[in-house]
Amino acid sequence: MSSSALFSPLALGPVELPNRVAVAPMCQYSAADGCAGDWHLQHWCSLAMSGAGLVMVEATGVERRGRITHGCLGLYSDDCEASIGRTLAAARRVAGPAKFGIQLAHAGRKASTQRPWEGGGTLRVDQDPWPTVSASALPFASDWHVPAALDEAGMGRVAEAFAAAARRAVRLGFEVLELHSAHGYLLHQFLSPLANRRDDDCGGLLGNRMRFPLRVLEAVRAVVPAGTALGMRISATDWVEGGWTVEDSIAYLGAARTVGLDYVCVSSAGVSAKAEIPLGPGYQVAAAERIRRATGLVTRAVGLITSPRQAEAIVAEGRADQIALARAFLDDPRWGWHAADALGAEVASPPQFARARLASWRAARDATR
Repeated sequence: MSSSALFSPLALGPVELPNRVAVAPMCQYSAADGCAGDWHLQHWCSLAMSGAGLVMVEATGVERRGRITHGCLGLYSDDCEASIGRTLAAARRVAGPAKFGIQLAHAGRKASTQRPWEGGGTLRVDQDPWPTVSASALPFASDWHVPAALDEAGMGRVAEAFAAAARRAVRLGFEVLELHSAHGYLLHQFLSPLANRRDDDCGGLLGNRMRFPLRVLEAVRAVVPAGTALGMRISATDWVEGGWTVEDSIAYLGAARTVGLDYVCVSSAGVSAKAEIPLGPGYQVAAAERIRRATGLVTRAVGLITSPRQAEAIVAEGRADQIALARAFLDDPRWGWHAADALGAEVASPPQFARARLASWRAARDATR
């Protein structure tokens, strides 16, 4: 029996996970009008066999204009739903005990942009741009498009779009749904005083700035059944003077928990191009630890967590309940297997790959490194 904390089971609300390793949602910018394709098929199947107990699907637009780029995944049409359903079904066939979650998102003023490998800036006139929306008519940066401030009707439409996408996700059988309230996207734009300069009841004081994101959470919670876990990714801090803080995050999550939140994934930044982020190993873990202790929520840490022993220590020391990795899984799609080896734990793997799990073969492999 393994004594590894990282490979011990975890209850994510009503969902039982076989271990505490999660694949973080990673945009692939490879969809066609929101629909998953061949790239997603191989990507999800690979991650399903990674040894992670939870695979989170990338930020998925709840409406067409809520996508970051033309290549972003969406869940706003029957075609989107059907394509994700086919891809998810294939990934489940190779997944073993791993569970699947989807992150529902709206990019707000950070929508209508180029794919990263095309430059990452705003779409030019000849690249089929679309109008963007936000809490206020403030661009992300001086050379970005100016969004329209959402009015009451617009906020109602967006809240319903989140609820409609949640209904589709539940219908598809995702065990975990996650609202994207981080990285400078729409919900974060309402929260941060750097992006929200409204003078109505959704602007100004912290309680007002939380109002619309909590309204979205309530709309989603109303359509998510009790057996499905509902969480949220937040930016714990903007890393900008006068911006969103960890203290604000604690207040926000306290209110969200009363609505019915099962967990939080703690990231940071994204709302301002002026952020000064102290990048380093596990640089967001301290915020996750503070939030976990203050709120009592099941907490996922993410951000430059790369090695098995680093991840093990974070969980064993009670700094977070779950660890999410992104680039580490792109670099090593079997990271979960190798972490289990390093920590003396067991992890599920397909029988077709059993020869690669033989102790004798692994010993020979390691001896030549």
